[in-house]
This record gives sequence, C-alpha cells and structure tokens, in this order.
Amino acid sequence: MYGKGQTSPCPMCTMWIDGFDGVAHHLAPNVDFAIAAAADVPTLRAHARARGWSGLRLLSCADNSFKYDLNSEDGAGAQDSAISVFTLDSSGSPRHFYTTHPAMADDVNQRGIDLLTPAWHILDLTPQGRGDWYAQLDYGT
Repeated sequence: MYGKGQTSPCPMCTMWIDGFDGVAHHLAPNVDFAIAAAADVPTLRAHARARGWSGLRLLSCADNSFKYDLNSEDGAGAQDSAISVFTLDSSGSPRHFYTTHPAMADDVNQRGIDLLTPAWHILDLTPQGRGDWYAQLDYGT
C-alpha cells in the first residue's frame, strides 16, 4: 500500500482499506483482521488519521521481510497488493493458509480481489459499468 519504494499511498489499496475500516467491527468476533503495510509507523499512522480510519489494526512491515516473503514486495521495495490468510494450528502456532494478488493475467492487473470492494459492485450495476475508472486519494469534491 505504501512505504519503502513507494513514497505515496496507493489509491486502490486506500479504497480497499476505507471499506475494511467500516466493517472491521463486524469481523472482530470471528477473525483477527489486520492491515500490514510497508510504511513506517509514523507514516502509516498519519495516513490512517488523514483517512479517518479508527477501527483497524495497522501493522508496519518497514523493518522486516514479511511483505517480501509473501511476494507483495520486490527486492527494490516496490509494493503490490495482496490478501493473505493465516490460521492457527493445534499448538496455536500461526500457519500461512493462502495469499492472493489482484493480477489475474499480464493484461488484467487489478481484478483479482474485486470481491473485497463494494465500489466495483455498485459501478458494475450501472449502464456504463466501471469502464476505466480507477480509485483516487481525493476526488476534489
């Protein structure tokens, strides 16, 4: 989403997280939900405050290889979106269950995790569909 090789927040990741903030309290009884970002703690907190996020647990991966290990960061620090699920085994140790990325093919790089963002569903209901619309950090309104 933000940090290391990426010096400004990703608009698409920010849109996803805007939505997650709104439903986090519904998820809390069933899952331990967190956002892991490459940004350092002060940068991540500042972005969260600017967006009004208050219901999320935000984790900084600035000083570790977590995102790289899950293939959502390259060696130069460039970021890619990813959704990962972990479970606890019978001894209580965390285990990686799966990770998915938005790229579905070389020419379809933003559709693989659409189901996690209701904005796409609303746009898809309209006659013009989503077209080439892309999320922005600010729409100037």
